[in-house]
Amino acid sequence: MTANTTLDLGPQAWIVARLAEGVSDEQLGGVTPCPAYPVRNLLGHVAGLALAFRDAGRKELGPTTDTNPGAAVPDIEPGWRTTLPKVLDEMAEAWRDPSAWTGETRAGGVPLPGAVAGAVAADELVVHGWDIARATGQEYEPDPHALEAAYGFLLAAADDPSRGGGIFGPVIPVPDDAPLLDRLIGLSGRVPDWRP
Repeated sequence: MTANTTLDLGPQAWIVARLAEGVSDEQLGGVTPCPAYPVRNLLGHVAGLALAFRDAGRKELGPTTDTNPGAAVPDIEPGWRTTLPKVLDEMAEAWRDPSAWTGETRAGGVPLPGAVAGAVAADELVVHGWDIARATGQEYEPDPHALEAAYGFLLAAADDPSRGGGIFGPVIPVPDDAPLLDRLIGLSGRVPDWRP
């Protein structure tokens, strides 16, 4: 994405919020495609990234934008079923401001151009939406615009030698004629046919 390009993260944020709504209390301890993150911790990660990217989009830099997401395993907080959709909506709203996509910002303690941070936000929403859906047996069809942005971001980062740690692991080869979502999931270090 270029500095002049913006993307409405709202449709994908809404999809992730609906997926979270579909998670039962009994599923919170279930496994996910992120081995260190049971469902409850994955949802906690999504809540944290929504706050971080909300503030990154607003250029309100501080503790939410400076915390390394791998520093601790996050957990859901009491009332998460109410607060998670709200913060996802606030994140999307912050990125509707064209100024979010310009200049510099920060997320996870990493300085980023606004347009790159927006693409990272799209990637986080698309990939973790898939994680939640797969872990809890829900249907998943990401927003096509967010999917394209996330794919472009991960494709550009595919040869980064620092990959392999954290939530995104080494690239998993996927056939070129596979659906775009499967190719994205492979680029994220996940196996597209993963099941719990």
